Amino acid sequence: MTRHGWSAARIALALYPFGAGAAAVNVFFASLLFSWIGWPVATTGWSIGLGCVLGVPATWYFARHIRHLMDVAE
Repeated sequence: MTRHGWSAARIALALYPFGAGAAAVNVFFASLLFSWIGWPVATTGWSIGLGCVLGVPATWYFARHIRHLMDVAE
């Protein structure tokens, strides 16, 4: 069976801004939770930076999952 449509890499590139943004929000909220035990709250810059880094593998795995679902649907 041949694949039709976008590759996983192309899907990941299209979804990366959303994955990085979601990761940045999660990093910030995690730092708020850890502030209850005395850790510092992450600044906006740190949250965005870590979100950009953590967004790469998260988006890649999500794109592979979407590609798999597209293959199954065919």
